[in-house]
Amino acid sequence: MNVEYIILVFAALLLTGVMTAKFSSKLGVPSLVFFVLAGMVMNQFFYFDDAWLTQLIGTLALIIILFEGGLQTKYSSVQSVVKPALSLATLGVLITTFVSGAAAVYILDVSWLEGILFGAIVGSTDAAAVFSVLGGKNIKPRLRSVLEAESGSNDPMAVFLTITVIGLIQVPSFEPFSLLFFFLWQMGAGFAFGLLFGKMSLWLINRINLDSSGLYPVLTIGLAVLAFSLVTVFKASGFLTVYVMAVMLGNKDLTYRHTIVRFNEGFAWLMQIVMFTLLGLLVFPNQLLDVAWQGVLLAIILIFVARPAGVLLSLPGKTFSLNEKMFISWAGLKGAVPIILATYPLVAGIDDSHLIFNAVFFVVLLSALVQGALIGPAASLFKVEGKGKVVQPPHSLELISIGKTNSEIIEVTVSGSSVGKKIQDMDLPDKTLITAVIRGDKLITPYGGTVLLEDDVLYVLTPKMRKDTVKKVFTV
Repeated sequence: MNVEYIILVFAALLLTGVMTAKFSSKLGVPSLVFFVLAGMVMNQFFYFDDAWLTQLIGTLALIIILFEGGLQTKYSSVQSVVKPALSLATLGVLITTFVSGAAAVYILDVSWLEGILFGAIVGSTDAAAVFSVLGGKNIKPRLRSVLEAESGSNDPMAVFLTITVIGLIQVPSFEPFSLLFFFLWQMGAGFAFGLLFGKMSLWLINRINLDSSGLYPVLTIGLAVLAFSLVTVFKASGFLTVYVMAVMLGNKDLTYRHTIVRFNEGFAWLMQIVMFTLLGLLVFPNQLLDVAWQGVLLAIILIFVARPAGVLLSLPGKTFSLNEKMFISWAGLKGAVPIILATYPLVAGIDDSHLIFNAVFFVVLLSALVQGALIGPAASLFKVEGKGKVVQPPHSLELISIGKTNSEIIEVTVSGSSVGKKIQDMDLPDKTLITAVIRGDKLITPYGGTVLLEDDVLYVLTPKMRKDTVKKVFTV
């Protein structure tokens, strides 16, 4: 194919991606399914089998997707579910790995190490799939937080298990203490580096004065990729670092927040389209049919046995009801991470790597189709729907630094003692101006006699040095 046709195909993919994303949201099916199917159709017209290139692009895409998910994560909601989320992300993945792996040994007729390798690859849930399917769904906030935190933090465990098992297949030796140290280093150092890079990035983004607001999202993405690469060099979990870093940035005062978040949201969609299409290109329908019944059986075991076992054993006690645990189990969607991890055996040249890749692909596709499409009915069945309706904020105002001046527009939600007071009675710092009041779905032009109500959203123009003071005035 010449350059013009490649560009034409790329344009068609982008437009198709936008249309299928809209279509998938109505069906409740992750858009990755449509992107992968598009790739499978395309491989009928030209040959592609570069697993290394797919792994590289997939890794970059996961960095962007995890970073975007972290930016959207509210620390206040995650803070209360850290323990169960970490338990699911570690012990839950481990249990799911061994149950799925044991089934793969007999169903795929592979060795125990290759069976466990299959289990490790499909053991984690996928952030992109979970974020996209839960978006707009009316789920209890605590359950949503658990699922999002789990999907954002369980990749290191899956990567650790996959790399470890591949290493054991290539060099059969077992040193439990070195493996334990490697795991603790992956998780502990990944988390610590995430905090460090989060603080450094926040300091840099808020203090640097760039000539164009469009450069701030580029700077942020660059910092995320830099963090991943440097941490990976030190053999720690770069994925966990990126997620923790993004959560920190998303929950702090960030210059050009709106621009950064919206850019990352669009960039994440672009990377999903490219990544899943490439993954679809790696799959050949005739090979997929050869493992059809094995893939269906493994998917059934994973959905109805392995994942529930991992959830029930990693969430003991009465912190969650049985219905809530069942919903957490059902919402453990598979997606990009398992398919990308399935390229690791291909790159390493493991025997039966193509069999494992095709089986993983089949399992992920069925998981996304069945679990993703039925997430709404499952919420109703297990009675875990939240109160009221999910409403997207009707307002959007760029929070920007005004050129290179020392002023900034900040967003403040009214609460505390300021409720019921008039604006003219508020003790505001000098050179501070309330530019807009958002009340429900209405925009109110503020004046001195405007009475503030609880949950009013104010946009306030103030000197940068007075931001904390202004927030205290309206929230204490």
